[in-house]
Amino acid sequence: MPDLIAQGSARQERWRKEIPDPASGSEIYLGRSHADWVVPWDSTISGRHLRLTPLTEGRLRVRVLETVTNPVYFRGEVAADFVVVPGEHFVIGTTIFTLANRPGSSLSEKQGEVTEHAYDLQELQRRRFQDAGSRIEMLSHLPDLILGSESDEELLVRVASVLLRATPAASAVAIVSNPSVTKGKEEAATADIDILHYDSRSLEKETPTISNRLVHHATRTRESVLYLWANAGATQVTYTASEDVDWAFCVPLRSEACSGWALYVTGLLPNHENQGLEKSLLSAPHDLEDDVKFAELVGTTIANLRQTLRLERRQSEMRHFFAPIVMNALAGRTTDEVLAPRESDLSVMFCDLRGFTRRSEQKSADLLALLSSVSDALGTMTKYILETGGVIGDFHGDSAMGFWGWPLKQEDTAHRAVSAAASIRSENLSQTSEGFRCGIGLASGRAVAGRIGTVDQVKVTAFGPVVNLASRLEGLTKPFGVEVIMDDVTASALRPCMSLGNSRIRRLAKVRPSGIQSSLEIHELAWLANGDGEQGIEASHLDQYEEALEAFIAGRWQQSHHILTSLIEVDQPSKMLHSYMERLGTVAPDHWDGVMDLPKF
Repeated sequence: MPDLIAQGSARQERWRKEIPDPASGSEIYLGRSHADWVVPWDSTISGRHLRLTPLTEGRLRVRVLETVTNPVYFRGEVAADFVVVPGEHFVIGTTIFTLANRPGSSLSEKQGEVTEHAYDLQELQRRRFQDAGSRIEMLSHLPDLILGSESDEELLVRVASVLLRATPAASAVAIVSNPSVTKGKEEAATADIDILHYDSRSLEKETPTISNRLVHHATRTRESVLYLWANAGATQVTYTASEDVDWAFCVPLRSEACSGWALYVTGLLPNHENQGLEKSLLSAPHDLEDDVKFAELVGTTIANLRQTLRLERRQSEMRHFFAPIVMNALAGRTTDEVLAPRESDLSVMFCDLRGFTRRSEQKSADLLALLSSVSDALGTMTKYILETGGVIGDFHGDSAMGFWGWPLKQEDTAHRAVSAAASIRSENLSQTSEGFRCGIGLASGRAVAGRIGTVDQVKVTAFGPVVNLASRLEGLTKPFGVEVIMDDVTASALRPCMSLGNSRIRRLAKVRPSGIQSSLEIHELAWLANGDGEQGIEASHLDQYEEALEAFIAGRWQQSHHILTSLIEVDQPSKMLHSYMERLGTVAPDHWDGVMDLPKF
C-alpha cells in the first residue's frame, strides 16, 4: 500500500503514514485535532477536515467534510470529492499532501557490485561529532519526542523525521524489522523483512528500495554496516546500483524491546569531481561516520526508552496480580526469577458469587448490567486479596482464586487469608452487587505456584491438592448455608494468636467430600450477633451446636437430634446436620466413624 506524506512550510512540519489495506474497510479522518491523522502546524486545516477512504490499486478517495470552510486544491482546482493516485498531491493552506508508493525490499545487488564496511561500535563511541552542537541538540529532544508518542506508529514517524533532518546526505530513512531474528531462526538473507516505517525526501512516484541483504547482515551480526554500490568497471561518477542510491547503512537496535529492529538510511554521495570514483568510494566510510554515529545514538535512545516503557507495562500488569507490598519487595529482581514456579507453603482462597445463575436468568434482557455487577463483586474480592498481600491466581466466570505465601514467603498466610475473607464478607455484597452473596473456601498446605504462559502474557496460579481442597470447601458453603469454610490446618493456625473480633471459629463437622477418600474436619468463620442489626449467630447457639456435634460424631444421634431441633430455625449448619440424621432414621449406622459422606454439590 502507498503512503500519504504531509509536508508543511517548515522542514520539521512533516509526517508520512501508511494507507490501510482497502480490504480492512478502514476510513481515516484527517485534521488539525480530534482526528485519526493530525496536522497540528497548519491553522487553515479544521479539527476534522477530510475523510480518506483507501481504494484498490493504491488509490485514495478524499472527501471534504461538510462543516469545513477552507478549500482543498487538487490538480489546480478546488475539489470536494476526488481520487488521488500514487505520485499525485493535493493542498490545504500551506501543507502539501502527496500519495507515494512505499518501497519494497530487494536483493538486486550481485557479487562484485557492492562494497561493504562494518563500523566498530567502540570506535564510534570515541569519535567526536564534527558538528557536535546541532547533533546534541537534536538528541536532547529525542526522549520527549519518544515519550510523547501515543503509539508505535507515531514513534516511528518521529524517529524517521529526526534522522532525515540530521542526515543531509540521506534521501530516505526506514525503520525495519528482521522477523527471523525475533523468532530465533537462522534464515538466509532472502527472507523477507518488515518495513515498519519509511520516509523519503523525494515526493516522486518511485523511491529507493531497501536491501534485504544489508538488513539481514546488520541484524545478524549486531553491527552497523555500510554498503556502497558501483557498476563493475565504471569510470564515471554515476556508479549507483539503483537509481538515486549510492550507499545505505543499517544500524541494529540492540534491545529485547526492539528485537530484530534496525534503522536503515540510504542516499547519494557528494559529487567529488576532482577525486573520481575510486577516491569517492574510499572516503565514503569516513564521510558517513558522523551519520552512522548519530543513528547509533538514536537507536540506543529508542531501545532504552522502549525497554523502560516495556518494563513499566510489565510492572503494571504484575500489579494486577501482586499486592503493592509484594511489588516493592520484588524491586530489582528479574521477572524470570520472581515468577519461576516453585513449591511453597500457601493459603488458598476460592471465592464464588451466590445466586449468579438465578440473576442471569432474571437479567437475560440486560446482560451488560449483569456483567457490570459481577465485575464490581469480583473487584471487591480482588481488592481485599491484594490488600492483605495476596496474589490473584485466576478468574473462573463468577469466582476468583487467590493465594498467599508466594512469591515471597509469608509466615502468617492463614491470618491474611481469613482477614481477606472477613473483609469481603463485611463489604456487604448484597447491597452493591445485585443481591449476590459469596461463598469462600480456605485451605493451607504445600503447592506449586508460579507463572504459566509466556513472559509477555503473564499468568500466575497455584496448583496441587490444597488448591483442589479450597475449591471443594467453597462448594460446601452451599449445603451448610455459611459464607466461609476453612480446613483444619487453617483453623489451627488461627486459634493461638489471632483476634477474630466479632467472629469465631466454629467446628462444623467431619466430612468426606465426593471424590476424596480421606476425611477432613471443616470449620466455619462465624459472625456473632452484636445487637447492631448485622446478621450473626448468638454465642450460646454456637455452644449448643458444639455439644450437638460431639454427640453426632460419637454416634449419640438422638441426643444430637434433640439439641439441633431447637436451632434449625436460626442456624443453617444445625439444619444441615439435623436433615442428615433424619434421612438415616436418626440412628447412627453400623460402623459409624463420625464422618459425613457428602454428595457432590
